[in-house]
Amino acid sequence: MSTPYPFTAVVGQTDLRLALLLNAVSPAVGGVLVRGEKGTAKSTAVRALSTLLPQVDVVPGCRFSCAPVAPDPDCPDGPHEDGPGGARPARMVELPVGASEDRLVGALDIERALAEGVKAFEPGLLADAHRGILYVDEVNLLHDHLIDLLLDAAAMGASYVEREGVSVRHAARFLLVGTMNPEEGELRPQLLDRFGLTVEVAASREPAQRVEVVRRRLAYEDDPAGFAARWSGDEHEVRARVVAARALLPQVRLGDNALLQIAATCAGFEVDGMRADIVMARTATTLAAWAGRTTVLKEDVRQAALLALPHRRRRNPFDAPGLDEDKLDEILDQFPDEEPQDEPDPDPDPGTDPEPDPDGGPENPQGPDDGGGPDGGGGVPPQGGGPQDAQPPAEPAEAPADAPEGAPQSPAQEAGGPEQAAVRAAEPFRTKMLSVPGLGEGAAGRRSRARTAHGRTTGAQRPRGQLTKLHLAATVHAAAPHQKARGRAGRGLVIRKDDLRQATREGREGNLVLFVVDASGSMAARQRMSAVKGAVLSLLLDAYQRRDKVGLVTFRGAAAELALPPTSSVDAAASRLEKLPTGGRTPLGSGLLKAREVLRIERLRDPSRRPLLVVVTDGRATSAGAVGGDPRELTARSARLLAADGVASVVVDCESGPVRLGLAGALAADLGGPAVTLDGLRADSLAGLVKDVRTAVTTPATHTTRRAA
Repeated sequence: MSTPYPFTAVVGQTDLRLALLLNAVSPAVGGVLVRGEKGTAKSTAVRALSTLLPQVDVVPGCRFSCAPVAPDPDCPDGPHEDGPGGARPARMVELPVGASEDRLVGALDIERALAEGVKAFEPGLLADAHRGILYVDEVNLLHDHLIDLLLDAAAMGASYVEREGVSVRHAARFLLVGTMNPEEGELRPQLLDRFGLTVEVAASREPAQRVEVVRRRLAYEDDPAGFAARWSGDEHEVRARVVAARALLPQVRLGDNALLQIAATCAGFEVDGMRADIVMARTATTLAAWAGRTTVLKEDVRQAALLALPHRRRRNPFDAPGLDEDKLDEILDQFPDEEPQDEPDPDPDPGTDPEPDPDGGPENPQGPDDGGGPDGGGGVPPQGGGPQDAQPPAEPAEAPADAPEGAPQSPAQEAGGPEQAAVRAAEPFRTKMLSVPGLGEGAAGRRSRARTAHGRTTGAQRPRGQLTKLHLAATVHAAAPHQKARGRAGRGLVIRKDDLRQATREGREGNLVLFVVDASGSMAARQRMSAVKGAVLSLLLDAYQRRDKVGLVTFRGAAAELALPPTSSVDAAASRLEKLPTGGRTPLGSGLLKAREVLRIERLRDPSRRPLLVVVTDGRATSAGAVGGDPRELTARSARLLAADGVASVVVDCESGPVRLGLAGALAADLGGPAVTLDGLRADSLAGLVKDVRTAVTTPATHTTRRAA
């Protein structure tokens, strides 16, 4: 077994280390979600934490880690006899992103359960993590139903497995830690709220701190055992402090004044629900125990708010988490601390680092303030400054009005410049439902019909691999004709493996929504482009809620550009959209060809995820770009190629004015999909109800277009 990197050797990352240690003292805090860019010691710090947890006493041979003094009465391996227990280190169990439901919660042997009435249960990762750490790297990429199961078990302290009337329950109390890179997608607000604490980490920009990170990492890689030995004393001190804080925790008093501070803070920041109040109370109590006190002070409540509230204040996926610390202090100052009882001097603040050691030795276990971790380093940005408290940016300069149609453009405009100032998007709105026709088999989501692991039962089939969802009626129907030949004597059925049938279910999948946005001069009129950006932002918000991947192709001047490769992060797409410049001619055909190339590559990477192409344009084509030829002919040919590929498409018609040319409608016909106006895109609009996007079926001899239902 490899030697883990010492927890006390992690440079900086004060909030990250504090949040992990608080959960080590009291898992009831609710776990930690660590958000940050790649290479900021997220995984290293989590893996190092397991070495600081005290050993656990277990019943010998129990697969569910029951404690000898108080074994779980419902343990599937029980009942346990009285006797001496054994001790083992606390485990750190990692949940892979691609894990199945059975791997997480465990699996029942359905064949033995039906034929013999035996609860034959194979434990999952939740059982392995009991009384230890369950770590989920890239938790934002985990399927939603697995996250729901995971958080339910963490909240209840138990895992339930039920299959066709056969159920098993076992204890599952663990420290839950998830890490994620927001660039790869966000968690739903409901899931964010289930994590007790959240921490934002970022790489340090201070050269001295980055040097310290590199020095320690290289020293560790050269001699892991020797490096860990040099930090063993500091590790032992922190481990002892965790044990002492656990022992002190039941004695900590949470006074009425502290409760008022917590309630006023949650109300002042308009946090939904009551979970935030409970988490803050538990966190403040644990902070007091960590500091060696039995009374919760205002400083504990303040630190608890900075860890427990930022991720609960998000109102939509484009809001960055954060907390206005000036407002927090203003609220807390209304409730002065109660007179503290006589207590020994508390230990130094756990988030305070000693003076840095220039040699990077164990004399400085925490490293320079706001330094980084061993795999990249990083300081913790201020928790405040959330989008709801920030001042709105200055209004951009007025963009030049749209030139008359057909007016000649300058060589600079032909090449794509000069760029006009980006305008702000109009207020987003709820859009109509757009979906891909047919039945897919992609990742679970909320857009198009698909065969999924969860949903309504539509039939039965022979299982492919391990049986997970038994179709009882189909299984009995398959076994019934063979009972006499199998020598059935009693009332029960004689079940064989060949009789088992897997239930097929239909639910919804997430799609790849690729936006192709016209950023040419014909779209540059200020109000028009603002409305276009508002529409795309609305569609991005819809894609976030439906668990889609998104990509962004823009075209202007003489070429098309992949502004954002397909990703699960709608935040990144919204950011690119906000900065989108406009100007130049309109290479619409080049934009469609670029989209076709992007979809071809994504089809190789993720063949089960079906695409939905959303083209946002007025339909004008005034440039053929590098391809050359007639722009309108290139546009029509490119659209027909996409239709021949079976790509479901919709055109958002941005044409305005009393005289309309209908070019976007012609483009939609070539793509084999519907065209919808900006007004018709609204869910509350009375015009143009769009339910399904129908794709064209094209052969060398025919070209058939199926319209939206």
